Amino acid sequence: MAVDPLIELRGVNKYYGELHVLQDIDLTVARGEVVVVIGPSGSGKSTLCRVVNRLETIQSGTIRVDGRPLPEEGKALAGLRAEVGMVFQSFNLFAHKTVLQNVSLAQMKVRGRKREEADHRSRELLDRVGLSSQAAKLPAQLSGGQQQRVAIARALAMDPKVLLFDEPTSALDPEMINEVLEVMRRLARDGMTMVVVSHEMGFARSAANRVVFMSEGRVVEDRTPEDFFTRPESERARDFLSKILKH
Repeated sequence: MAVDPLIELRGVNKYYGELHVLQDIDLTVARGEVVVVIGPSGSGKSTLCRVVNRLETIQSGTIRVDGRPLPEEGKALAGLRAEVGMVFQSFNLFAHKTVLQNVSLAQMKVRGRKREEADHRSRELLDRVGLSSQAAKLPAQLSGGQQQRVAIARALAMDPKVLLFDEPTSALDPEMINEVLEVMRRLARDGMTMVVVSHEMGFARSAANRVVFMSEGRVVEDRTPEDFFTRPESERARDFLSKILKH
């Protein structure tokens, strides 16, 4: 059990019709911990992220963030999503707004910050992700890697307690992947609590405190990167690693 749990899932089940996508999930993420979730396609990894942010509802079980159950709707739900930031595969930036405006907008709408305060915070965060010189540009003028770094800055601007990443590099060209992963590594070193769904095994090895391996909607292994990559316990994990580490 994590010493200072920030996210707790107990007996979580999620169905899409008759498809049992998450099966009796028990998972705890401690404050300041980086947990990388890996597994084959269709194993429930992305759904796991989405239920923590309540982008998807569950049929049974409990989910708590910072000791509180997930709210159902309204202002409390908006507050949860401010505290549980999410970075998606697609960047979801507003095409008609500048980079600075993209990072500032939610701060003003949700956090109630004045424009000057929001823009100041946005510039700090754009500098943190290496994009201070791009503030006046539109998203279409940026590379995919730059757009994803803007999306990370936007999530950070809400001062979240935890960041969820749903395969944040899967839509990027290979040469752009590392610039995003390096930002994520710096966040990990700075103590940000992170749950990362990813196929980037190098990132899992170097940045994770724990690796969670999922298959067919279940958590099959939950171990340190060293133990998981060198001594996987399950046949399913050994088979997965033998295929993915060849590439």
